Amino acid sequence: MSIAVLPNSPDTAPQMIDPLDHLADKLFHRMGADGVYARTALYEGIVERLAALITSHREAGTEVMRFPPVMSRAQLEKSGYLKSFPNLLGCVCGLHGTEREINAAVSRFDAGGDWTSSLSPADLVLSPAACYPVYPIAASRGPLPKGGLRFDVAADCFRREPSKHLDRLQSFRMREYVCIGSPDDVADFRERWMVRAQAIARDLGLTFRVDYASDPFFGRVGQMKAVSQKQQQLKFELLIPLRSDEQPTACMSFNYHREHFCTTWGIQDANGEPAHTGCVAFGMDRLAVAMFHTHGTDLSAWPAKVQDVLGLQPHVAAGAHGEGWR
Repeated sequence: MSIAVLPNSPDTAPQMIDPLDHLADKLFHRMGADGVYARTALYEGIVERLAALITSHREAGTEVMRFPPVMSRAQLEKSGYLKSFPNLLGCVCGLHGTEREINAAVSRFDAGGDWTSSLSPADLVLSPAACYPVYPIAASRGPLPKGGLRFDVAADCFRREPSKHLDRLQSFRMREYVCIGSPDDVADFRERWMVRAQAIARDLGLTFRVDYASDPFFGRVGQMKAVSQKQQQLKFELLIPLRSDEQPTACMSFNYHREHFCTTWGIQDANGEPAHTGCVAFGMDRLAVAMFHTHGTDLSAWPAKVQDVLGLQPHVAAGAHGEGWR
């Protein structure tokens, strides 16, 4: 991260300029809140190409599910999310009560008061990760078949961590491949995908490294969980140095949850034992930002191999905004 003093400013205090800021006007439109943006055609086109590339690597026998941006509050509570990441959760709230009570809240707003004091939680929360809804669905089907189950899931997700950095959005898209099965099933699945995902990153012309990591658990107890997670190497991340080698951005993760979700939801493997779960997660927006940061915003100047992998074919003259690419 560099520091610059803006010229002709009465305030000579240094202002922070992030290395990704130059991409903002080409990729996004501001919407009045940090980490929440409208997306341009140039940006969205690459997200769609990345999604198609990931789909092309889907393993046979993988069931596809697409989830809305909200999920059952009761299911997320049961999953244990509040014990680990309560600070990141977004809860859907609404004006409930009688017509008189709701009108009173609106009247307070009209008078310049705070209408939000009348809000109460609904039975929904914003999905913090794409895989959470799949576990109760799998549990409803009874014991797992031999070899377990694999799912391809995706959702618009939300985590309450406002930031001006383009690689840390509050509202973002997550694509995951999930495995539910025996410990061996999950270990083999994660190993396969760690190899396959690195090949995808190389095909995309991205510089990266893979290292073990931990989730951002909340509080002092959370710090102990993070240490244990690292010690057991339950989580690996594919890290891309968008700012520096010392502060890379995690764009993919490879997670082993052990029996946590299956104990929670009563999922048994073919031997009648609590099953294990694991997932590989692709941060679609982070990957797209990484592509533009690495290769620039002129698609016609991207390396030929990358264009080929993504199926980018010049149709007419492609300008800085990507018009003419199909």
